[in-house]
Amino acid sequence: MQKSVRYNEGHALYLAFLARKEGTKRGFLSKKTAEASRWHEKWFALYQNVLFYFEGEQSCRPAGMYLLEGCSCERTPAPPRAGAGPGGVRDALDKQYYFTVLFGHEGQKPLELRCEEEQDGKEWMEAIHQASYADILIEREVLMQKYIHLVQIVETEKIAANQLRHQLEDQDTEIERLKSEIIALNKTKERMRPYQSNQEDEDPDIKKIKKVQSFMRGWLCRRKWKTIVQDYICSPHAESMRKRNQIVFTMVEAESEYVHQLYILVNGFLRPLRMAASSKKPPISHDDVSSIFLNSETIMFLHEIFHQGLKARIANWPTLILADLFDILLPMLNIYQEFVRNHQYSLQVLANCKQNRDFDKLLKQYEANPACEGRMLETFLTYPMFQIPRYIITLHELLAHTPHEHVERKSLEFAKSKLEELSRVMHDEVSDTENIRKNLAIERMIVEGCDILLDTSQTFIRQGSLIQVPSVERGKLSKVRLGSLSLKKEGERQCFLFTKHFLICTRSSGGKLHLLKTGGVLSLIDCTLIEEPDASDDDCSGQVFGHLDFKIVVEPPDAAAFTVVLLAPSRQEKAAWMSDISQCVDNIRCNGLMTIVFEENSKVTVPHMIKSDARLHKDDTDICFSKTLNSCKVPQIRYASVERLLERLTDLRFLSIDFLNTFLHTYRIFTTAAVVLGKLSDIYKRPFTSIPVRSLELFFATSQNNRGEHLVDGKSPRLCRKFSSPPPLAVSRTSSPVRARKLSLTSPLNSKIGALDLTTSSSPTTTTQSPAASPPPHTGQIPLDLSRGLSSPEQSPGSVEENVDNPRVDLCNKLKRSIQKAVLESAPADRAGVESSPAADTTELSPCRSPSTPRHRRYRQPGGQTADNAHCSVSPASAFAIATAAAGHGSPPGFNNTERTCDKEFIIRRTATNRVLNVLRHWVSKHAQDFELNNELKMNVLNLLEEVLRDPDLLPQERKATANILRALSQDDQDDIHLKLEDIIQMTDCMKAECFQSLSAMELAEQITLLDHVIFRSIPYEEFLGQGWMKLDKNERTPYIMKTSQHFNDMSNLVASQIMNYADVSSRANAIEKWVAVADICRCLHNYNGVLEITSALNRSAIYRLKKTWAKVSKQTKALMDKLQKTVSSEGRFKNLRETLKNCNPPAVPYLGMYLTDLAFIEEGTPNFTEEGLVNFSKMRMISHIIREIRQFQQTSYRIDHQPKVTQYLLDKDLIIDEDTLYELSLKIEPRLPA
Repeated sequence: MQKSVRYNEGHALYLAFLARKEGTKRGFLSKKTAEASRWHEKWFALYQNVLFYFEGEQSCRPAGMYLLEGCSCERTPAPPRAGAGPGGVRDALDKQYYFTVLFGHEGQKPLELRCEEEQDGKEWMEAIHQASYADILIEREVLMQKYIHLVQIVETEKIAANQLRHQLEDQDTEIERLKSEIIALNKTKERMRPYQSNQEDEDPDIKKIKKVQSFMRGWLCRRKWKTIVQDYICSPHAESMRKRNQIVFTMVEAESEYVHQLYILVNGFLRPLRMAASSKKPPISHDDVSSIFLNSETIMFLHEIFHQGLKARIANWPTLILADLFDILLPMLNIYQEFVRNHQYSLQVLANCKQNRDFDKLLKQYEANPACEGRMLETFLTYPMFQIPRYIITLHELLAHTPHEHVERKSLEFAKSKLEELSRVMHDEVSDTENIRKNLAIERMIVEGCDILLDTSQTFIRQGSLIQVPSVERGKLSKVRLGSLSLKKEGERQCFLFTKHFLICTRSSGGKLHLLKTGGVLSLIDCTLIEEPDASDDDCSGQVFGHLDFKIVVEPPDAAAFTVVLLAPSRQEKAAWMSDISQCVDNIRCNGLMTIVFEENSKVTVPHMIKSDARLHKDDTDICFSKTLNSCKVPQIRYASVERLLERLTDLRFLSIDFLNTFLHTYRIFTTAAVVLGKLSDIYKRPFTSIPVRSLELFFATSQNNRGEHLVDGKSPRLCRKFSSPPPLAVSRTSSPVRARKLSLTSPLNSKIGALDLTTSSSPTTTTQSPAASPPPHTGQIPLDLSRGLSSPEQSPGSVEENVDNPRVDLCNKLKRSIQKAVLESAPADRAGVESSPAADTTELSPCRSPSTPRHRRYRQPGGQTADNAHCSVSPASAFAIATAAAGHGSPPGFNNTERTCDKEFIIRRTATNRVLNVLRHWVSKHAQDFELNNELKMNVLNLLEEVLRDPDLLPQERKATANILRALSQDDQDDIHLKLEDIIQMTDCMKAECFQSLSAMELAEQITLLDHVIFRSIPYEEFLGQGWMKLDKNERTPYIMKTSQHFNDMSNLVASQIMNYADVSSRANAIEKWVAVADICRCLHNYNGVLEITSALNRSAIYRLKKTWAKVSKQTKALMDKLQKTVSSEGRFKNLRETLKNCNPPAVPYLGMYLTDLAFIEEGTPNFTEEGLVNFSKMRMISHIIREIRQFQQTSYRIDHQPKVTQYLLDKDLIIDEDTLYELSLKIEPRLPA
């Protein structure tokens, strides 16, 4: 019979006592009995690995105990309830926490426990787990495995030691044998050698002489080698090798950063979106994911291999052979080619997917990942587009420092040529997608989102800060806060102009944009631009605002009309806004007119009209097109000859605002101003010989069958500027003050006397009918030929009543709908005559539109005051020509070809004049520096404009537009209110110099900002072309850029010199803290150039090495210094600085070197001309985008008062210490510690 297990009961009671007093965990638990499956509440106490339970908390003797070593504890669900007790009891039992202790051997039943609170149950489970020593057992197993492994190693080492011992014994035996052989050979040699007497010892003096000679030989040898090494270190070859190694080290760092970017793209966006596409409700499809991230994963793997190869080469330094790595990379370029071809499509797919709110929300979550550092998905998708040009620049620098006889020079040259071929394609794709990325970036900045920016056909034009004037009430502007500082703060708006919309936003303190609730998104098709508000609207607006204000009248079709009054910072910026907005309105309305007319009244549609002219979309020897369309829905030009670019500039059918801006920014690269002006002069003087015949054909596309009948003969006798045909559009108005004004377009409809009267009324039910009887209707289609022009009112006494059954009137209705928004009355009304004459007195007026002041004639309510002066948004001549093109299908009898040709000539000349004035207006208002620096060009433009004014048939608003351009061009100095650096220097010559201690940080920061902006603003845009700042004659080619660079260095030297002038540590530390405070104020003033001037000075080796001085600087100053350095860091192509500039309102001073790096990057990547001699216009667009961003910051000035005493201190060259002297002072202040 087996005996029971005995144990020391006294010791067990002692442990139970300890458990009650010092137990790890103590408390009441319910224990389930094994027999009756009932729960009994016990008091448990855990001590080390023993669990005691008592009948109650006061019990001294335990009811039982459990040894927990090797057990496990897990939670169990609540057991089902057999009886249906009260609901409250069942809920209380279900809420209790159940867990079970399992013992690791058979025969032992588990211990089932429960408690009232979940937190208490978790604490019990954790305590029991610790008491089971499970972690110790696992660690024991690990240690046992290590022990077994070490035993095996010891046994192996013992075997190896025995083998080595045997080898040593064998070697000892062999050595003894060889020694015996040597002794035998020596004895034989001594017997054979004759006897020689021992020589006497050498003289001690001889020994000294030999020792001195040996020392001298060694010294001479070492000196010779030292000279050789020093000469090599100073040699050009060594310098070239050092630069080459530095280039490689930089390349490795850039490659490491690029691989990290690809890693974020794949793991932060691609793979999560793949998982999301596989969900039950996918926010994106797998096809869209593949389209957006085509080859991204493969590119990441490729560059990981390339990066590993580079690191392996660095391990073999100083021998750096890289050609074989590029040999591995070159065969994989087809992957990049597929990515490049897909890049534009991927951004379009991404923009479409963002319209799905679920996807947009999910994407924002991914972009909020700290690893993204605030960058968007579009940014990561663009990084591969810039990598190949970066390799080209690196190879170019490597080849510059690689000798011609170097072993890998040919391989590097081959790799560079292959990469350049791919780079040409990639630069074009980057240029084509620049607009999409810009729109998506702006859309992401707007908190509320903006769906219109997800339209990939929307083109960004310009942005800037304007002030919104308080609302208009009863025709008078509120004068409550006009001119006050609160108006600028409360009314400041960040405005964005696109080809179809105008956005007005406010910017929050964090840099995010908020659309205005009312009037935040203005559709340009519903807008009317009024450049000079009339005196009837605001009696003193010109006096209050200095003629810097302009109006945008918005008439949405589904809401009440309202007016937005904006105030520009300067007249020059107002002129630039006027030019761009008016051109966008012209483009969108002319496109709309063409679409309506061609689709309703002809078999010719707008796409068909463009496709029918192969010169607009088909590649040729002198032009190559892109896949993307510009703002006029015409394919963008990729490469073209100068003649084709000038032809597009003067094409009368359309003028894209983005093409015009790019052309005017970059024309100096491929032509001259005289050539451009000569082309404009030819268009004005000889439009029929200067414009391509195909352009004229489509401009007057009257019929598909007899289109050639209406071609203008090149030998027409009426090709001079003298013509007497009447204006093609007659505008009449009624004299009744209570009736709506009418727009009457009169046209001969047949051989009989008849007229087409298109009336517009303020009331949709009002019908105007002429007392004259209308011609009888015809059952067939009535030919309408408007190429002859419109007859005078005397020829058209009657008007046609609207009747849907009359095909002639139906055609008129279609024409009326197409022209109604674009052409309204432009007749100045005589108030007295209007009120006195009850009859419908019709006056013929000249319809026109001024390119400089595109005003729109708006209606007044019946019974109100007389209307304003004429405001027209579209040239009636242009609108008439476009709207009537292809409208007729035959020629009416009674008009010969000569009369029809005369009116065609009139329309062509009016349109050509408008085009010339439009281009000149943009040129003069946005690029005034061209005329300030070239007096001959200025005189030629003045002569051309004076010739235009002498034209007797010039329309009134064309005359006004010409006068406005002349007035702007005749101003001697448009920026006379701005300070210039020469004026500041002259003002400071007679001032007494101030010292650093007497100037406050605020004064220094404000005047540094003023100086930086004055110098930055003075840089003409032509200096950014051609990398002149990197040429040998850079001081002659780019004097203002070099002046900016010199001022940056002088300011940085001044900061460093001022700190080093102090002898004691505390004064230097105080100076550092003051300059850091100045830098922080510069940051608040958005002067990031000044921030970089100061931080670069503090990072100079002469100051950075002063450890004792920096130890005295406070922690707050050091933290602020780190924050400023992070903002202006060059890491990631100044990504932090770019993001900061994007989120701040002008005025601001960016770091010029950032933009010069971008321009150098573009210039190095692709040439200006192709091998066939065509202009690389895609490259011109990229350059134009950068110049446009620079000029945005140049145009807005600071409102800082000039303080001569401070600027004299900042410009004092005597305070500057050169770099070498600074470092010597630094060594004197804190000498080097001994090694």
